Amino acid sequence: MKKLLIILILSISANVNAQLKVEKITNNVYALVGELSQRSPSNLGNNSTHGVIITKNGVILIDSGASYLGAKEIYKTIKTLTNKPITTVINTGGQDHRWLGNDYFKKLGARIIASSKTRSDQIARTDYHMKRLGTLISSSLKGTKPVYANETFKQKKILDIGGIHIELYHFGAAHTVGDIVVWMPSKKIMFTGDVVFVQRALGTGPAKNVKSWIQVFEKMANFKPEYIIPGHGHVTDLAEAKKDTYDYLVFLHDKVSNIIENDGDISEAVNIDQSRFKYLKNFKGISRKNAQNIFLQLEFE
Repeated sequence: MKKLLIILILSISANVNAQLKVEKITNNVYALVGELSQRSPSNLGNNSTHGVIITKNGVILIDSGASYLGAKEIYKTIKTLTNKPITTVINTGGQDHRWLGNDYFKKLGARIIASSKTRSDQIARTDYHMKRLGTLISSSLKGTKPVYANETFKQKKILDIGGIHIELYHFGAAHTVGDIVVWMPSKKIMFTGDVVFVQRALGTGPAKNVKSWIQVFEKMANFKPEYIIPGHGHVTDLAEAKKDTYDYLVFLHDKVSNIIENDGDISEAVNIDQSRFKYLKNFKGISRKNAQNIFLQLEFE
């Protein structure tokens, strides 16, 4: 809790724009925190949290936004922190707000890095993302061109950029099949992408592998990070990440497993009492669907 208070003190209180709030973690490391609600024309699809590391040579951006205009807003926000160029973009997963801003930053000369499974996921779900975003953010999708990561790795990649050492790990499927975490050991900072949701209810798709997600979270937690920049929500610590993500996944997994073991059906699963987690934003709209998805996963197994 003490560390979270320090973050709040360091946080820049005024929003740079209507969509992104800047939270300073340590010198030259920031989170750009988007809205917790659905993608919309006003947030340009950036209902997500992004990471910024300022090195001697330039900026490492973790997740490029959901659209060309969303990437432009991210760039404008970074420019309030530094005039250094964005040299590296890391896509932590295959969701739209993790990579559909790649084109904007590639034109600025940035290298684009993701796990090999994320790149495959980007390709496989491009049409889905573009059609869905067209419905959700309408004209704010203007100028968006899908550009895939041009550097990939399977399980681990080490980067030393401008005096900063970071480690990229793909432990398995979580929210999406190619999700990675980005570890900054010198500061004990973990950028988790959609492996972690705080403040907001997670969705159990599109990877649809709750057992793997639980295992991925456990592997991330073994690093014992002091600061976590989640995929959604404010900068946090391991305790809150566990409460809002891990505990929810384990709760649903165990409840649904018990129903299946006792020859129950999907109607019992969707009616599980999940009120313990009702404090999470968007909970009402997604909780029953989560239980349904997990039932189908575990029943198939």
